[in-house]
Amino acid sequence: MRGICFEVCDVVLHADVIHRGGGHVIPTARRVIYASQLTAKPRLLEPVYVVEIQAPEQALRAIYSVLNKKRGHVFQEMQMPRQAFRQCVFDHWEMMMSDPLEAASQASQLVTDIRKRKGLKEQMTPLSEFEEKL
Repeated sequence: MRGICFEVCDVVLHADVIHRGGGHVIPTARRVIYASQLTAKPRLLEPVYVVEIQAPEQALRAIYSVLNKKRGHVFQEMQMPRQAFRQCVFDHWEMMMSDPLEAASQASQLVTDIRKRKGLKEQMTPLSEFEEKL
């Protein structure tokens, strides 16, 4: 997350000291923060790398295949003597334009894959789950 600041302006705590601990305040604050993130039209940032690949001509088809899967762009292609080498350098962050909350979007599929890999529920928690519980 980038560019996020949460400021607590007013809190009404329970009169009894035993009910004023972090165990009572933190879960409520967490629900409010999660809900505010979902209503703020979130977007994903993805890292963009500049990669230099030197490889034999026989490997070009496989290299282009991988670049296409990763939405890579070729800026220059030069003939080099027979060798294999790669160098990868972080360049910048780029915002994905698709909505991670829209079911069929590319960003949503990425979020689902990450959640699956980390052992979380595949579906994000809907906003209705963060309503006040009485």
